[in-house]
Formats: sequence, structure tokens, C-alpha cells
Amino acid sequence: MRHGKKHNHLGRKTGHRKAMLKNMAGSLIEHKRINTTLAKAKALRVFVEPIITKAKTDTTHSRRVVFSYLQNKVVVSELFGPVATKVGDRPGGYTRIIKTGFRKSDGAEMAMIELVDFNELMLNAKPAGSTSKRKRTRRKKKDSAAGAVATSAVTETLAEDSTEKTEGEEE
Repeated sequence: MRHGKKHNHLGRKTGHRKAMLKNMAGSLIEHKRINTTLAKAKALRVFVEPIITKAKTDTTHSRRVVFSYLQNKVVVSELFGPVATKVGDRPGGYTRIIKTGFRKSDGAEMAMIELVDFNELMLNAKPAGSTSKRKRTRRKKKDSAAGAVATSAVTETLAEDSTEKTEGEEE
């Protein structure tokens, strides 16, 4: 029975699990994106999101609390610097987990966990629900003699305009 098991033990003893999560959280904050198994990514999200929330208030106390979790001065300064400024107005959900398939050796389900505000491709993309007006083209009939005459007349006038512009530029 799984009574009272609030988190995934990941097949490790408590000390090993805590050390692994500290290292993974440091790598995530430092590199903004890491590849790992899906179970570790889900455990890491639960571990790192409260730390990022704590980093939004830059006080000595919050720095010490975050340092007690991460144990790395460089990562703490990175977290309270660029990371905290980017996530300052976000109310939560600082990480994104993207499934990447299965590992070849043992078949474990792999995932990429990343900080949401640091993925430039996703930030530049338009939301899926937005309606953008796309220019629609219609297919023209191929056998239309009148259409062929009109198109040839248009191309001739365009050609004349372009030659007049080039002659005017040479003078």
C-alpha cells in the first residue's frame, strides 16, 4: 500500500535523493534546460518551484533559505539575478516538462525540463488559440484565354515600369 507516500522515492535513499535533486536544481537554474527521466523531472519540478518563488523576494533571509536548499553560491546568485527578474510577474508554473521519447538502453521515458521564460522559440511563437489573418489565394483556371491576355498585359506594364525606373536612376 502507498499510504503516506507524498513524493516519488526514485529508488534511492533519502540522502542520495536530496543530493540528486539539489544537483539537478542547480543544473536547471544554471543551464535553463536539462534532459532527464520523466519521474526525475516531475520530482524536480516539485522541488524547484518553491525555491524560485522564494527567490522573487530578494532579502538576506530568502537568500539564506535558498542557499540551504541549493548549496551553491553561483547558482543562488544566478537565481536571484536574471531568473528572478524574468519570473517576477509570473504567479507560478516556472518550469515546463516536455516528453522526448524513450531511452534506447533501458526504455525509460525521457523528458526535458526547462524554465518557461528562457525558451526563446516558445516566447516568439504565437499562441495556438490566436486567430491570425492569413492571405488566402485562389486557384485560377488554366484554360482561360481572357485571363491569359490580362496576365500578359499586366506583366508587360510591369516590365515597362521597371525599365523606366532603371533608366531614371542612371541619369
